[in-house]
Amino acid sequence: MSDNITVAGVSVDTRHWIGGRRVASAGTFTDHSPIDGRPLGEIARGGPAEAEAAVAAARDAFPGWAATPRAERARILHAIADGVEKRIEELAIVETTDNGALLRSHRRGVMPRVAHNFRFFADWLLRLDHEDFETRGHTNHVSWDPAGPCVLITPWNAPLMLATWKVAPALAAGDTVVLKPAEWSPLTASLLADIAAEAGLPAGVLNVVQGYGSEIGDALTSHPDVCRISFTGSVPTARRIAGSAAANLTPLSLELGGKSPLLVFADADLDLAVDLAVEQYDNAGQVCLAATRLLVEERVAEEFTRRFVEKATALRQGDPRDEDTDIGPTIHSRQLEKIDGFVQRAVAAGARAVIGGHRKDGQFYAPTLLSDVEQDSEIVQEEVFGPVLTLQTFTGEDEAVRLANDTRFGLAATVATGDRERAERVTARLVAGTVWVNCFFVRDLRAPFGGSRQSGVGREGGTWSFDFYCDLKNTVTAPKGWANDHG
Repeated sequence: MSDNITVAGVSVDTRHWIGGRRVASAGTFTDHSPIDGRPLGEIARGGPAEAEAAVAAARDAFPGWAATPRAERARILHAIADGVEKRIEELAIVETTDNGALLRSHRRGVMPRVAHNFRFFADWLLRLDHEDFETRGHTNHVSWDPAGPCVLITPWNAPLMLATWKVAPALAAGDTVVLKPAEWSPLTASLLADIAAEAGLPAGVLNVVQGYGSEIGDALTSHPDVCRISFTGSVPTARRIAGSAAANLTPLSLELGGKSPLLVFADADLDLAVDLAVEQYDNAGQVCLAATRLLVEERVAEEFTRRFVEKATALRQGDPRDEDTDIGPTIHSRQLEKIDGFVQRAVAAGARAVIGGHRKDGQFYAPTLLSDVEQDSEIVQEEVFGPVLTLQTFTGEDEAVRLANDTRFGLAATVATGDRERAERVTARLVAGTVWVNCFFVRDLRAPFGGSRQSGVGREGGTWSFDFYCDLKNTVTAPKGWANDHG
């Protein structure tokens, strides 16, 4: 078997990256493109041995990287960003081929954001500081000390962007990293390892291991030398990770599922509200933050639905490499089966498909809107992670907030209203880590990000990321008592 595969003209190494070198495995798994289902190649399938080697490499590299001055760490992170920017086209086409998201989005938004992740945390590191304060004449000095080797487990829906959202602050903090990408979209993580090495990142500071779920994941998350675990994915997997980490009391950052609402009040700009609703089909609905529950004030629900159907049915679904495509395929045949199962069970229970409600050729699912759904139904309560929205109505603010908050999740919420005071009242009552008002998916790395309830544990972004990836230390110094102080 060749160690490299060629994807849209780009060579990608299929082996792990451990301790600054490529490492093969005895076993492999096949990576398929969701665009047409064809196999892209055989990927090294790691297990406990590869996990042990990667953690050992990260452990051995940690003292040197932790002692590296902040300015030098920042310089290397900027060099990684430079490398990403030089290869935006390659990264974009490889990721589109691997996970089916729109090529135009990867070119114009996602890959530039990958570079920005490194630049932002490099710059934030250099100004990370806390003003000293006094206690009865004693000086308190707060510092952020590197924590140690980190295990970062990332999802398939935005592979490189979400990986670097974790990798960049961990490296900036002075930690070393073992990155485990999702098995359905592993390729750009391998390219990131090449870019980091070319940028001068020392061997062992970033390690990339591939494999199926618990085969390698349990060995990583239960390892006593791992000092931080960050995971983005499902609630059931998070429970397993938390159980593995419990024996060592390893701190966790968990960004999990969502069942976010979009609240549309009668005083909203309906065209804007419809645009926001249709935007939830982005990436074939495979977005954790997506507002999949449309809650519309009853007196405008009919007009809202009419405009929504007109706009949603005009979306072009097809090859994500085509510039005119609006919605690409679902990531995997198993995900397609899962999505269709949710929809068919909902219809059998009495839901009505306003649009969609069926598979299309290949790994495509028609953009779907379901009405006549009950609040306690599976389709309203559970994350589908596909192009499926539900429509419910309300008559006032209290009912709107009650419906919005009535799930076990609390990742995000979106509010469409023309009344500033209403926006303030409603957002104050919503349970969510992020609330957007008359907008969607506006993200600033200075802001905290994370979920409430079963949507996650902890917050990352800006200083919050360093709070997680570091051990915070407070040094208290007495005002006198120095033997060499002759002042």
